[in-house]
Amino acid sequence: MQRRLSTQATSVGVNGDFFAVADGRPSGILLRDGVLASPPSPSRSSAGITLDGLLDVRRVSFRGTWRGSGQRRAINFLNKAPGTNGVSLFTSDWGPSTPRVAGAFAAVLGSVPPATPNTDLSVPVTSTTPGSSVRIEPGTAVLVARGTAAAKLQAEAQPGTVVTVRLILQPDWSVVSDAIGGGPVLVRDGAPVYRSNEGFTTSQLAPRGPRTAVGQRADGGIILLTTDGRQPGFSVGMTNFELAQALVRFGAVRGMALDSGGSSTLAFEGAVLNSPSDGKERAVSTALMLQYYGVYAPPPLEAVVSPNGDGVAESQKLSYKIVRPSSLTATLTAPDRTIAWQESGERQPGIYDVVFPPVPPPPPEGQPVPPPTEPTPPAEGRWTFTVSATDDQGLSSTTSRRFAVNSTLAALRVAPALVVVRKAGGNAEFRWSQARAARVKVTVETPEGIVVRTVSNGQLQPGQQTVAWDGLAGNRKPVAGGRYVARISATNELGVVSLTQPLTVRRAKG
Repeated sequence: MQRRLSTQATSVGVNGDFFAVADGRPSGILLRDGVLASPPSPSRSSAGITLDGLLDVRRVSFRGTWRGSGQRRAINFLNKAPGTNGVSLFTSDWGPSTPRVAGAFAAVLGSVPPATPNTDLSVPVTSTTPGSSVRIEPGTAVLVARGTAAAKLQAEAQPGTVVTVRLILQPDWSVVSDAIGGGPVLVRDGAPVYRSNEGFTTSQLAPRGPRTAVGQRADGGIILLTTDGRQPGFSVGMTNFELAQALVRFGAVRGMALDSGGSSTLAFEGAVLNSPSDGKERAVSTALMLQYYGVYAPPPLEAVVSPNGDGVAESQKLSYKIVRPSSLTATLTAPDRTIAWQESGERQPGIYDVVFPPVPPPPPEGQPVPPPTEPTPPAEGRWTFTVSATDDQGLSSTTSRRFAVNSTLAALRVAPALVVVRKAGGNAEFRWSQARAARVKVTVETPEGIVVRTVSNGQLQPGQQTVAWDGLAGNRKPVAGGRYVARISATNELGVVSLTQPLTVRRAKG
């Protein structure tokens, strides 16, 4: 979904409502830009976004009416097959044609306005047909009735008759522009909700597993929360109440759960950020996404650039993205706060790369081009990359990213790369080159970043450095066999820089 929208906005989002696997129909409300595509489930909470940005979580019910040449009559369903003696309204959100319903009668409504709730929609009947699937042309809708309701529809909605349709949400949600189903309510007035008394079973709420939620802080900030689960040794997940408590810890004053299990996914700019329990992203029916239309700069490729020739973090990648024609200025500010590079101009929607280290501008027209020289290493310290833009609608935005240039550490080597550890321990040396004085911390970690042993931590002067590791963990017992990471972290006036090297431990007897 985000990849399809990437040229229109920068998006972050989570999976949405529960849905029927067979046809993708959401279990609750789907309201987009004030147009109702799916009605709410009255036994479960819905989450609406008001015109002023408030997250409104509550139970909402639906009923509809239609009136032709007779009295006002009930619409039982929206975009769902009617029951016995029932009536359904199908809009183009359903699909290209109505479902085939035995014994049904259909009335096609032409030139239908958007399906805005709590508004009378008066449209003429263009055609009627008994018993078969009917095509839903763009801008039309179809009333489908069964049983006794079919006879009334046939009698009171003949071609040429003006039919008035009203889709009613209770309570009135006229201030809500977008809404999605899910449930149950998780946070109310800043407190986690333990028992919501909504239409969910204990088996849906009590076990730990992957879960997704949306919340809002008192300052209006939106929280999108996803927890992994069903992955022993990595994540067991959360119960529904633990999810509510987590939302509160993040500052939510109101919140609601969304679909859970294998659907639970958090993504940004088309990249999945969590570890879905299916082992891959599951196709879902709906999603809840926040979209940003201003200029956006992705995080730099390297948080710390270390151009010292050791092949680690030698170069940087910077870019920015705009989704509307814009007038902008992009700037690279050096550690001494001077402008090292700047360009301004009109840009069309797209992604633009920025070269680092900055390339000197060409000489003015008519001036001689200087002979090529060796590139000057960028100044060490904190750099700032900023882009300010004003789009064709007059909306201004700014994005800023910071990164460091720090060549304090270079050329980390682990010898041997395969460390044999016995009962008394083992022997390995970590060697590196250090260009500046710094406080250096040497650790052995798991591939997931868990520190197994802090080998040394102290101030070191410039020069060639060597630290020995005896193969023991922090509890002074031999580490288990497997893969590990040696990490050297240096902190000085330039900031923090790290180097890592993998190593393998093999346990041996003796």
